[in-house]
Amino acid sequence: MSTRTPHAEPEVRTVPAPAPAPVQKDAPYRPRRRRRGVVVASAAAYLITFVILFPLLWIVLLSFQTNDNILNHPFSVTDLTLANYQQALKTLNLLVMYKNTLILAVVSVTVGLVISYLAAFALTRMAFRRGGRRTQNMLRYYFLAGLAIPVYILLFPVYRLDIAFGLFGTSFALILPYIAVTIPFNILLLTGFLRGFPEEIEQAAVMDGVGLWRMAWKVVFPLMRPVVATLAILNIIYVWNEFPFAVTLINDPTLTTVSLGVSQFQGVYSVDHGAMMASATLVLLPQLAIYAAFQKQVIAGMTAGAVR
Repeated sequence: MSTRTPHAEPEVRTVPAPAPAPVQKDAPYRPRRRRRGVVVASAAAYLITFVILFPLLWIVLLSFQTNDNILNHPFSVTDLTLANYQQALKTLNLLVMYKNTLILAVVSVTVGLVISYLAAFALTRMAFRRGGRRTQNMLRYYFLAGLAIPVYILLFPVYRLDIAFGLFGTSFALILPYIAVTIPFNILLLTGFLRGFPEEIEQAAVMDGVGLWRMAWKVVFPLMRPVVATLAILNIIYVWNEFPFAVTLINDPTLTTVSLGVSQFQGVYSVDHGAMMASATLVLLPQLAIYAAFQKQVIAGMTAGAVR
């Protein structure tokens, strides 16, 4: 008698499922950290803006107050008056002051930018026969050393030079110092931009037969308009606000600048604070208009060459 042995069923093995990946506990907190960074940066920006705008807004507020309120209640917003502006317009010849300052700014800024650009081009693109790179660096440091010299140290030497050359009391007594003072900062920005300027453009111009003078003005200079525009605006603002040279070298009332006009309300024994604040506001308005109109050019010029 035969007996059947049942077939043994195959053994089934189960593969354990992979363990789930550990959840990073810091992941949910990263957006919060980013929000905190944005909040801190925004708060710092608003704080800096307030610190910058507060003196300007305070000057405008004081220009509408009487002298008693300015001395006793400087933050009062009551009893505002336009008498200060009437006094300022009556005392100051604003049209003559604006014309004199504008002439000084246009002439000195134009000549200063031309000299600065030619000097920066020579320091970065021309090879010196004697000294080579060492001479270029020494001349560059010589120009940049002018940034460390305070204006007040230059008053007496410039005064003596103007007396010696017969320029005292004329417009050239201010134009020449303005040109000299703005050249170091101009060269600093222009050389920094030219050092990062692509040499391939100049090499292509040389292959096309372009000379050195045409290369400087026809090839390189048009590409430097953002930097040149920024320097022109900053230099104009400097000339507009400059006071030490103007009060020392100008003795003709017909050549009074806007910065000198504000000082006319300060006497030996008394000060008309309200009229002084009103005149200061009238002086600030053109500057604010220039910044508002050309702020994009200023930002573009200051950041030109920063990212390559």
